[in-house]
Formats: sequence, C-alpha cells, structure tokens
Amino acid sequence: MSAEASPFQGVIPVLPTPFHDDETLDLTSLERIVTFAVEQGVNGLTLLGVLGEANRLTGAERTRLIRVVVQAAPGLPVIVGTSHAGTAATIALSREAADLGAAAIMVAPSKQPAPSDETVFDYFHRVAEKTSLPIVLQDHPQSTEVHMPVSLILRLVQEIPAIACIKAEATPSPSKIAALRAGLIQSGRPVTILTGLGGLYGFFDLERGSDGFNTGFAFPEVLVAIMRCARAGDWDGAYRIYRRYLPLIVFEQQPGLAIRKEILRQRGLLSCGLVRHPGANIDPATQSQLGHLLSRTFPCQDLTKPVRIEVHDVISPAGT
Repeated sequence: MSAEASPFQGVIPVLPTPFHDDETLDLTSLERIVTFAVEQGVNGLTLLGVLGEANRLTGAERTRLIRVVVQAAPGLPVIVGTSHAGTAATIALSREAADLGAAAIMVAPSKQPAPSDETVFDYFHRVAEKTSLPIVLQDHPQSTEVHMPVSLILRLVQEIPAIACIKAEATPSPSKIAALRAGLIQSGRPVTILTGLGGLYGFFDLERGSDGFNTGFAFPEVLVAIMRCARAGDWDGAYRIYRRYLPLIVFEQQPGLAIRKEILRQRGLLSCGLVRHPGANIDPATQSQLGHLLSRTFPCQDLTKPVRIEVHDVISPAGT
C-alpha cells in the first residue's frame, strides 16, 4: 500500500443526496449520515458522485450540499465530484468546490463523439491547470462509456502532478489495479488507488494493491473492519468479513440507487429513500426481498446502531 501521508486512502464513503417526499433536499438526513460515517472512523467523505445524483441537481443545490458536508465533517478531507460534459463547466464546478472548502475534486472524462486518449488527456490537463485542488481520477466506464487504458492513466499521473489518487472502477478491477500499482511503483509517483463498485470486488482489489474503498456501501463500518485487518496483514480476517457480507454487497450493487437508499432509510440515516425523478424507486417485491436479506445478515441486530463485525468467528463491536 502507498505512503501513509496521503489523505486519499482507507475508507472514504460516497454520500447519497437525501430528498424529502416532494424531492426537495433533506439536509438534516445528510448531516445525520455524515455524523454516523465519522463516528465509524472513516478517512474522508465524497459527495456528488453517481450515488449523489449529481446530474439531477441544480447549481444552488450543489452549493448547499457541499457547504453542509464540509461544515459537518471538520478535519476530514471532503472530495467533491465535479465531472461535466464540458471542460469549462468542470473547471467552474471545481473552483466552486475549492471556494467552499473541499480538499479534492473527483473527475471522470465524458463520452465524446470521436473519443481518443489525447482528448481525455487534454481534458484533465486543462482542469488541472485552472484549479487548485488535488484530483481524484475516476475510471468508471460503466457510467462514462470512456475506457482508459493503463498506459493512459499512468501518463496522466506522470505528467499531471495534481492527480493524487485513482478511483479504479473498470472491470476486471483486480488485474487493472495490479497493473496500475506496478506502473506507479516504476514511475515513483506516490499516488493512491481506491476501489469503488460498492465494494463488490473489494477484498480482491486490496490483495492486488488498492489502498482502500471509495464507495457508497450502506455499512461503512464493515469496510472499516476489512481495512483494519488488511492493514494489519490479517488477510484471513479481511476475507472472513468480506465473505460474511458479500451477499448484501452483491444485492445492493444492482443497477440504480433505490436499494442502497432504502437500506440507509432502514438504518435511520435517511428520512426517506426517494430517488429523484426520473430515477427508479424500490418496488414492493424487492423491498420484501431486501428485508429478508437484512434479517439473515444481521440477526437480532438493531441496524440503526453500528453493526457487530465478525472476525475469526468471534463477534466484536465495530471499532474494536
């Protein structure tokens, strides 16, 4: 794993954007989620990613969300997603994030009519030139439809000093992370790699060189426990925790945001699990199936409290 000095490692949850039933922002729920995550020992927070429904927000709403999270998490690095189809818009959003106290920006390339590595490189280069914050480079072709080869990412890291972290979400992620790690070691750049995708391949990504999680899984205390074992070299313990909660990770990672937001509602962190239109909300059959899964995964546990983490067949409170 990379140098401990980097703030972009460990567990950095991606926050949802909470809404009331009328689709207005629910800032009280947002503050509650931030407080809960901080209490679980996370290493930072990310907002306005895919989970944050950034493409369904107005500019004024973005501003309010950033202000709330920065104020609610003093001392923790806050990463703000600023990706946009237009380079000038990405720069403007990045500058606003800096003005509002963000520690870094998360940027992904957008699909172009005539895609090329040079277009992607120029996009990041222009953003880095015009903004002051470190960049988390997001490689998520499932949403961007932009496929960045390892060689391009390594070139970006080598030639753009502002890039401080890679969020590696292109599948198969373990092998790509291993290739990126090997290239970074050779180049000498102290850039961290984080895994996303709801933690779906998290254990395997950590084995191949990831420095942690940057994802919206609804149980951050589980990811914190996995990281604690991995950092201690207890890979058997990390695997046991991962295996124990994998069915829930898989179920939650289905397309859309409704399942994750419903879990957060059942945890008492969201007042309402609404996904803003035209996003799809959870249907009764899926909600029932989720209820059975949560009961099987957490028997006799109060999900509004930090869940007990099983390590080496012994149940211990999260954080111990």
